[in-house]
Parts: sequence; structure tokens; C-alpha cells
Amino acid sequence: MFEQFGGAAMALLGAGLAVGLSCVGSAKGTGIAGEAGTGLLSQDPSKSGKVMVLQLLPGTQGLYGLVVFFVCLAKLGIFNGAINLTVAQGCAYFAACMPMALGGLLSAIAQGRVAAGSINILAKKPDDWSKGLILCGIVEFYAILSLLASMLMLLFMK
Repeated sequence: MFEQFGGAAMALLGAGLAVGLSCVGSAKGTGIAGEAGTGLLSQDPSKSGKVMVLQLLPGTQGLYGLVVFFVCLAKLGIFNGAINLTVAQGCAYFAACMPMALGGLLSAIAQGRVAAGSINILAKKPDDWSKGLILCGIVEFYAILSLLASMLMLLFMK
């Protein structure tokens, strides 16, 4: 039975983890930033726009995971109703999804922490908030690398 459905199961597990773990990381990261943001907004609601930008940044990893999920499903042919993979092929799809799954999870949490620190910059030195935004962008770079790695592996699969 595993020989018949194992390949598809491994591929779908990889796709599910790419979106699931990335979304878990994004939820955690945006939550961390949101907690810091509520403290600032309770004292100065005029900074809500900048706080929302900083809180939004860790949410991008969930979107990247969703992109990998849909590309993987499309490459598998699931939208055509035909999915027939060997276990080895399924494991290859699983492996291709792992950079986004793990990179998305970990970078979103790290970015949430950096965004929370950036919100502290905004609270104490409002004119320097863009420095915190740049720090968040550095973490975002690694989420983009994870997306790129998964996409390249998926797109060049036979």
C-alpha cells in the first residue's frame, strides 16, 4: 500500500509542512510584534501606521509558504486529478518543500522579535524607526532565500 500511495503522501506532506510551518512562524512572529505594538499604541495611537507595517513583516513567510504549497500541488498534477509518484519522487518533493517549511518557521519568529525591538525604537526615537525596518528586512532576506530554494527545486523537478 505504501508503494502505491507513499509517493503522493510524502509530496503532500512536504507541501502541507511548507505552508503549515510557515504560517505557524508567521502567527508567532506577528503575535510577538503585536504584543509590543499594543504597548506603544496604548500610549501613542498616532503611530498605528508604522506599528502595523512592523507587525505585518513577519506575516510574509506564511504567504511564501502558501506559494510553495500551490506550486507543489500544481507540479504534482493534483489540479488535473492525476497524481502518480514513486516513493523516491515523493521524497524529492518533500525535500524541495523543506527549505520553505523550516526557513519560514524560524525566520518569521526571528523577524517578529526584531520587529518588536523596532517598535521599541519607534517608541523612544520615532525619527529612527526606519533603522528598525531595515533590520527586519535583513531577516526577510533569509525567508526569501528559503522561498527561492524551494521554488527552484520544485520548478526543475521532472
